[in-house]
Amino acid sequence: MKQKNKNVERKELQNEKRVVFFNGTSWYHRTKELLDDMTTKYGKKGGFATPEEAEKSYWEYEERYKDRQRELQVAYLKNTDVMFGEFLRYWFEHIYSLRIETTTKMIGAYTLYNLLLPNMEADIKLKYVTVEYLDTLLERASKICVSAGNKGRELLSLAMKDAVFDGFIKHNPVPETKPYPRPKPKIRILSKEKIKVLLHAAYLNPWYLEMLLALFCGLRKGEIMGLKFSDFDFEKRTVRISRQLVANPKLKDGYHVEEYGVTERDPKTENSFRILRVPKAVMEEVERRRQKIETEKAWRKDFYEDHGYVCCRPDGKPHSTSAFNLALTKLCERNGLPKITVHGLRHMFATILIERGVPLVKISGLLGHSSIHTTYEYYCEVMDEKDKIIAFMNDTFVPEKTGTEG
Repeated sequence: MKQKNKNVERKELQNEKRVVFFNGTSWYHRTKELLDDMTTKYGKKGGFATPEEAEKSYWEYEERYKDRQRELQVAYLKNTDVMFGEFLRYWFEHIYSLRIETTTKMIGAYTLYNLLLPNMEADIKLKYVTVEYLDTLLERASKICVSAGNKGRELLSLAMKDAVFDGFIKHNPVPETKPYPRPKPKIRILSKEKIKVLLHAAYLNPWYLEMLLALFCGLRKGEIMGLKFSDFDFEKRTVRISRQLVANPKLKDGYHVEEYGVTERDPKTENSFRILRVPKAVMEEVERRRQKIETEKAWRKDFYEDHGYVCCRPDGKPHSTSAFNLALTKLCERNGLPKITVHGLRHMFATILIERGVPLVKISGLLGHSSIHTTYEYYCEVMDEKDKIIAFMNDTFVPEKTGTEG
């Protein structure tokens, strides 16, 4: 019986960890080695006592394979005196894409394949790329949309920095090109009266709690979606921000979305790990949400997918990343209010603090910005608008702790 249970356990582990397999008396994993002629030699490695050891070894082999692949590709491209466009394609697919998230890859792919490459009137060898050539390219791209110049220059800078690192060129010309400032974010602030209308209309809305968390705790949309009931301390009335839910689309051809999905990630910056005090009224709504979800779980039983999320669909699965903004847009339209996004509610939270005279360094900590300069960049104009006074909910919005330490 015990032997049978062990076999079942091994079978389950094999299904769960597809990169490893059990054979005889130990765990194995497949191996691959890139040879000098660019062909791949396949094999297997065993002798591991646990699937975790085998899996760790597998990923080490994978990393060595990728490093060797890059080494040989770089050597080949150097020998062929690579063209600029060819290098950008190679760099994006084989270097940059391996170190970024799916959504960043989607933006980068659009920038490269839709904005930069089509605007290269004449491709030239990488070693002959000059400041003047790049300025002309970026000027053409910048006419397509507001952000094209800024995003294009940013992507080119990363590519040319890697080109220097790999020895293709000796100098990165991008920093000397004409800068394209990032479009300044527009902050829409609702008046005290309109906030009352919004909250009154939202009270019976399924997204009421999420709106309170954005407006009175200043949380980002992804942070709200990633909250779990275990993050709340009901006795101390605090919440720990330690994750976010972000889009994780399955891409085709670099930037066409085949399938939508979400995944957990660390918060946006290191300072985004923080513990915040939560107003009593918001904590009461969290408790109401918990009771509602417990009822759903009891009713749906095995059909409820429990991830512990505060913000979830009736079956426990996470919402799509666009669901909150769509609900907020509908609410504003139905009540004659200007359209506002979740990020707009976060901006209003910051404005409330500014108008109450809370120091910028504290506001930066509450919002989880990477530095106080980010906070200043967003809100320097708001600080001078004394006519937009919004009632502050209470004086408990002070961060307990920020960052990953402690």
